[in-house]
Amino acid sequence: MSHCDLPCKESLDAMEISAVPMARTPDIERLSKLLTQAPLFNGLSSNEVARIARGVREVKVPKGEILFHRGDSCTGFHLILAGQIKLAFTSADGNEKVVEILRPGQTFGEAVMFMDKPYVVMAQALTETQLLHIGKQTFFDELAGDPLFCRKIIAGLSQRLHHLMADVESYSLRSGRDRVVGYLLREEEIRQDAPPEGRVSIRLPTSKGTIASRLNLTQEHFSRILHELSSAGLIEVEGRTIHIPDIGRLRTSLG
Repeated sequence: MSHCDLPCKESLDAMEISAVPMARTPDIERLSKLLTQAPLFNGLSSNEVARIARGVREVKVPKGEILFHRGDSCTGFHLILAGQIKLAFTSADGNEKVVEILRPGQTFGEAVMFMDKPYVVMAQALTETQLLHIGKQTFFDELAGDPLFCRKIIAGLSQRLHHLMADVESYSLRSGRDRVVGYLLREEEIRQDAPPEGRVSIRLPTSKGTIASRLNLTQEHFSRILHELSSAGLIEVEGRTIHIPDIGRLRTSLG
């Protein structure tokens, strides 16, 4: 049984979806505050967030545990509060292709939820992870009454499709070296305190094998590229920490 198979709280009926203030339990207040940490729920009124919170279930997943398998039914989607989730395909012989590495603030499962299909990938916690599971019916009820919220969901799904197309282009047209350099530059951009120029240090968010699979490389090829970049003086490798002596020079080296 996966976490998604557990029952979610019942959604509000149509009479409850109104502007009338609702009585809120301490648990609803707490879940509402957690929801507002995600950009997806920015701009919603406190009443709207509270309605969604009534269909939310908190999930804590230990490192290495599988949240759901391919083929499991989907009863909603997930929001990551803390930790990391890996989405991947797994072949019959055990080989794995990492599709995405997700971080706090990101959501996953919306597309499958809308299609009313089972999951097509597995999800595994790369670290101890805290999630919110937003029940499907509660979410659909809120979408029905808020066109702006619908647009935010569509924008999020469109952005994910854009990233998928960029991945296909990268795997098809760019060398392994350029993929690794591009990945390091994206990791640097994620950091809010990253300087625009000069020396930068990046801590890889997960194992080199997982990152290699995400970039459609073997672990050996990924390690070889890191060694080549190190020999060229573009990076310095210290375990999972990558020191970049000159971030501007690394950007310039990207083909």
